[in-house]
Amino acid sequence: MYKIVKKQTLSPAVKLMKIQEPYVARKAQPGQFIILRVDEFGERIPLTIADYDRDEGTVTIIFQEVGKTTKALGLLEEGQELLDFVGPLGVASHFDGIKKAAVIGGGLGTAIAYPQAKQLHKMGAEVHSVIGFRNKDLIILESEMSEASSKLVVTTDDGSNGTKGFVTDELKKLIDQGNIYDLVIAIGPLIMMKAVSNLTKQYGIKTIVSMNPVMIDGTGMCGGCRVTVGGKIKFACVDGPDFDGHEVDFDEAMRRQMMYKSDERQSLDDHACRLGGESNA
Repeated sequence: MYKIVKKQTLSPAVKLMKIQEPYVARKAQPGQFIILRVDEFGERIPLTIADYDRDEGTVTIIFQEVGKTTKALGLLEEGQELLDFVGPLGVASHFDGIKKAAVIGGGLGTAIAYPQAKQLHKMGAEVHSVIGFRNKDLIILESEMSEASSKLVVTTDDGSNGTKGFVTDELKKLIDQGNIYDLVIAIGPLIMMKAVSNLTKQYGIKTIVSMNPVMIDGTGMCGGCRVTVGGKIKFACVDGPDFDGHEVDFDEAMRRQMMYKSDERQSLDDHACRLGGESNA
């Protein structure tokens, strides 16, 4: 069992949890993920490692309560325990030789972009970060991203905080101002990562995206997380989740993402019905 030692609400539907798991904390690297199971009746879900503390022996995860399992996870409190917590899984990000990078986070993707920015900053790279949200109430990790960045730009779609507009607009401004990046990292919704990759391709800037498709076993056995990269089938759990953004088939990934929407909705509705039955008992 794996104890929740800290729980924090970052925005109305986004929670942060620190999990006591020294073995995962000892090996974790930016870009990797864990798979957890809340209880014996639950499904396994992958969550990217948002942070880790080797001295404390803790691993930080950040999740949005959008489905059955993440809502069940969000109901747990400090002191309670998870049944399974496996990792670190996936290939760690590689930043050798990077002197200047732009880190782009969209919505909850900022939680995944944060350890990347933190690692680059720690290595001495100049980090320009651009993080975007729909509105001010959804902003997360602003202070953490600021500490990990030489320059931070916050955008909101409605202009309620920071600069009104999209992350691609601000990235283009930074490039056009003469900033020469060795690497751009884009993490967030598929449509955002596609837009960033299309932009940087015009400038010939190497771009890494983090793919987070449906995963089941996390070992490459089930094939559920397959993505097409450079015309070849790759598995996000063992070949990624980082891939060359200029070679990812985003249109296919978005079609596959939509395939499971009705099943997820049915599962969530069933979960809500059971909760209602329990409260009336």
